[in-house]
This record gives sequence, C-alpha cells and structure tokens, in this order.
Amino acid sequence: KLPLTVEEILNFGESNRELFIKSSTYSIIPITATETGLTISWIFSSDPKSISFSVVYQESEDAPLDQCKVLIPMTRCNSHKETIRGQVKVRNSGIYTLIFDNTFSRFISKRVFYHLAIERPVIYDGSDFP
Repeated sequence: KLPLTVEEILNFGESNRELFIKSSTYSIIPITATETGLTISWIFSSDPKSISFSVVYQESEDAPLDQCKVLIPMTRCNSHKETIRGQVKVRNSGIYTLIFDNTFSRFISKRVFYHLAIERPVIYDGSDFP
C-alpha cells in the first residue's frame, strides 16, 4: 500500500516510480483527493508479462467496501508489450485507488514502472477580455 496525496503527486515531476509485486499478490496506490475537478492520470508498463489493473473510488478510508465504486473494472493489461495510459476525473473528494493485481500469476513476480500526474482544470474568468 502506497498512500499518496494530490500534492505529493504534483511534486513527482517527470520521474517514474517502480513497484515490485510478488506472485499471487497485488499492490494498491490510494490517492486522496480533497478538491473536485482534478484529473488523475497514469502511465505504466510491467516486466515480465502482463498485470491486471483497476481503479476504485471510496468516499473515506472507513467507508465499507460494498460502498466502493469501481471506476475501471479489473482488466488484464499487456503492459509488457505496450505502455498503458489512462485517467479519471475527480468528481467527488475521496480516495481513488489504483490496483495493480498479480494474483493470477502463481510463480512470476512483476515490476511495474509507473508515472502519475494530476491536472487542475483551467478556469477562465474572463479577466483578459478587453
């Protein structure tokens, strides 16, 4: 488990991070978003072979699991062959959890190289209008 805040991700810069996921396990990256309108985006690849990926939303850490909302269902990604990109819009404040799942692999551990980014919406207030 690697909990992050929006501010921490904004400070990532362009660097890539690495996760080591043992066979038959999974890793999660919970991202706490307190403001709405943001876009959380990710890019990842895995080595060796594929990894499964999902995104889940929950209102708060103590929200029951049955109240979690699956934003991106668990999908097996050929991320060892191509880079996977995606994003979710923060519509409600809460915890957006990225799940890298290797439970299907009985013997092979995986490395996931990932980069996260947060984009704030550009709000036009008309101030540059003559």
